Amino acid sequence: MRFTQILDVETDRMDEVRALMDEWGAENEPRDYGPSRSMILKDRDNPGRYYVVVEFDSYEEAMRNNDDPGTSEMAQRLESLCSRPTKFLNCDVLEIQTA
Repeated sequence: MRFTQILDVETDRMDEVRALMDEWGAENEPRDYGPSRSMILKDRDNPGRYYVVVEFDSYEEAMRNNDDPGTSEMAQRLESLCSRPTKFLNCDVLEIQTA
């Protein structure tokens, strides 16, 4: 079963957040686990609020990614760029529809 993690982020430093995520992705690309897809959403109704949606092939793969020391380091660096602690939502994907 596919698994998605949603990070609820508040920051006025989004360019730095994006650069951090790009750097982390490039450093971790050769791994045989990790996100299969991600996207960043900007909340239209709440300036400075963003959602990072990270999709994995399975919950187990997500947990393997979370256990990686590089992931922990990236999360700490992310927190330093945010105006409040990041909230994490962990979701099992029940259905995917394409247009």
